[in-house]
Amino acid sequence: MRRFLLRLAFTVALPAVLLAVWWAASDSNTDVYWPPLRTILKTFPDVWTAERLRTDALPSVLRLAGGYATAAVAGVTLGTVIGSYRRVRAVCEPVLEFLRAVPPPVLIPVIMLFAGIGDTMKVVVIASGCVWPVLLNTVEGVRAVDSVMAETARSYGITGAARLRHVVLRSASPQIFAGLRQALSIGIILMVISEMFAASSGLGFTVVQFQRGFAIPDMWTGILVLGLLGFVLSVLFQLVERRALGWYHGLRDSTRRSR
Repeated sequence: MRRFLLRLAFTVALPAVLLAVWWAASDSNTDVYWPPLRTILKTFPDVWTAERLRTDALPSVLRLAGGYATAAVAGVTLGTVIGSYRRVRAVCEPVLEFLRAVPPPVLIPVIMLFAGIGDTMKVVVIASGCVWPVLLNTVEGVRAVDSVMAETARSYGITGAARLRHVVLRSASPQIFAGLRQALSIGIILMVISEMFAASSGLGFTVVQFQRGFAIPDMWTGILVLGLLGFVLSVLFQLVERRALGWYHGLRDSTRRSR
């Protein structure tokens, strides 16, 4: 419990310091585009009511979850196949490098042509950007499976689904989670960008509407909501990662102690 509280304190310390600096630096500011933090915080509860959170924040989170989950499943599945077979990797690698170089926001007009302007378009945009770090990290993780471990599993008759689950994916899981962590931040960015195109709800749509209506403090409250969303999702991801990779972190800590 003490260790958890200490880790929580370190997690909250830097944001608290940054907010304190922001408060002090902006307290006497009269620029309409950079209102004082106290003005933004005073406006916050009036803007982000329970109704607005339901109509704008919740749809954004659901779109992010849908695109992120789609990218995670597709990235791990395709990455496992590509990383396991050299010939498949040789064929797919040039195509993957080409597609990876195309920025997902550029594809939004194209995606709108076949997916419309509804939630499907936004989920596809998020998935199209999130899939690459997951896919590429999975490929490298599968390729890096220890050959001795693989041969040992084969000698004990561990094949098929059991080998995939207990040897390949388990060995590659640290790199898979590294890709998932990168994909999470990319997903939040693409969630906002996709909601700025032909949307009628969502955090990105709301921030743009505040900006167009010259409601500058309200716009800054939307930016704070996005920051808080990213922070909460990062903390939740760390909790899931620590639980899923408990064996890996334990092994790494024991190796450090032995040195």
